[in-house]
Amino acid sequence: MDLYEYQGKQFFARFGIPVSPGEAVTTVDDAVAAAERIGYPVVVKAQVQVGGRGKAGGIKLANDADEVRTHAGNILGMDIKGHTVETVWIELASDIAEEYYASFTLDRSAKKHLGMLSAQGGVEIEAVAAEDPDAIAKVHVDPVDGLTEDRARAWVAAAKLNPEATEGAVDILLKLYTAYVEGDADLVEINPLILKPTGEVHALDAKVTLDGNSAFRHPDYAEYEATQVRDEREELAHEKGLQYVGLDGFVGVIANGAGLAMSTVDIVNQVGGEPANFLDIGGGASAEVMAGALEVITNDPKVRSIFINIFGGITKGEEVANGIVTALGRVQIDVPIVIRLDGTNADLGREILEPHLSDKLQMQPTMTEAAEAAVAAAGK
Repeated sequence: MDLYEYQGKQFFARFGIPVSPGEAVTTVDDAVAAAERIGYPVVVKAQVQVGGRGKAGGIKLANDADEVRTHAGNILGMDIKGHTVETVWIELASDIAEEYYASFTLDRSAKKHLGMLSAQGGVEIEAVAAEDPDAIAKVHVDPVDGLTEDRARAWVAAAKLNPEATEGAVDILLKLYTAYVEGDADLVEINPLILKPTGEVHALDAKVTLDGNSAFRHPDYAEYEATQVRDEREELAHEKGLQYVGLDGFVGVIANGAGLAMSTVDIVNQVGGEPANFLDIGGGASAEVMAGALEVITNDPKVRSIFINIFGGITKGEEVANGIVTALGRVQIDVPIVIRLDGTNADLGREILEPHLSDKLQMQPTMTEAAEAAVAAAGK
């Protein structure tokens, strides 16, 4: 779950990370009222889950009510890279002496948490990494050991932050790591992390991605779930409890298991096609689940063929086949479908599917052959 900036700051504040006072509003009048409560000058900031807000005119300084009214009026409803601004964050303006960058995420290859810190903040970290990789100080943190104060202090020194920022930066990094772990986050990022002329260190921005699978430990995360931005396909999949990510291609993909779904997306690319989605129906392939998956995929007008790639493990092949047959009777399908069925009782499953095969429904013995057939069918 990707949070908006204001939600990320509220999340950080729970863990004692210093952030600017602010209020999220959805109307111009509320923006003015919030600014009056906070005190001038304030910054009016567009709340969209995309970078480049400042360059697009979505972040403006306001010194009085008239300026707040003007900026909020201009920003609300603004389109920023395809995202419509429906909320603005009114925040007390901060004096900035220096800008830094700090984040934690998971380094899967190292099987450890990865912290990144740089004295070059306020710009995209990808640009810093490309132009001056030595400007980013990295630490790998073993989840068992955690981040100690001594390690954090050495990390700040390695990043060559202003010595005046050391104490404040160490304090925030320790709290940021706690927020990352205890909040079950996939990413926590502060860019910029600022040093004020008064010597205080402060989080001026917040980018947070939470692991949705941890929601059972965090009942309050329901408020974040309610504000997630999804396209029509993803919203339908979410309603049906399917693991779905919309892509831009023309071959719809259905697979059981995240690993197989990713492999299916890859092989469609490898044989010259373009996957329209990632869709994992999980360990089962019941008629209800399969019908829901087919409904979601056929709701995408760009889909010209469907590749159903199933490997039976605990789920038996005949159960999968019966689920597919029943689902096809429930959902109107106007594009060709290619099925690859393997694993437990796959032979029995293929026998069940055999009488239903046609020009619009074919079966192939291997992933590669099925992917090639799906791409070829889409071309027709």
